[in-house]
Amino acid sequence: MAKGYWVSAYRTVSDPEKLAAYNELAAPAVQAGGGRVLSRGVRVVAHDAGIAERTVLIEFDTFEQALAAHESDAYQAALAALADGVERDFRIVEGLD
Repeated sequence: MAKGYWVSAYRTVSDPEKLAAYNELAAPAVQAGGGRVLSRGVRVVAHDAGIAERTVLIEFDTFEQALAAHESDAYQAALAALADGVERDFRIVEGLD
């Protein structure tokens, strides 16, 4: 089965307190869903039309597991805490077998 990945690129952080509240709730939700943080807020070099912004990469054993973790009650509570505190590009992508 193909792995699943959460990819988040943070365009702006307008409310650091909301982001901190999100992080407190999201970390255990991701772990409970089987996710492993591969990269978070480390150096980024952008090319072409890319923007060097905070990027988070989380790996799941399967694409379906990544989808289920996003829909979990625990992660939805984290999203509610984040609300409009950031502008980000979030996507769930399927890895190659």
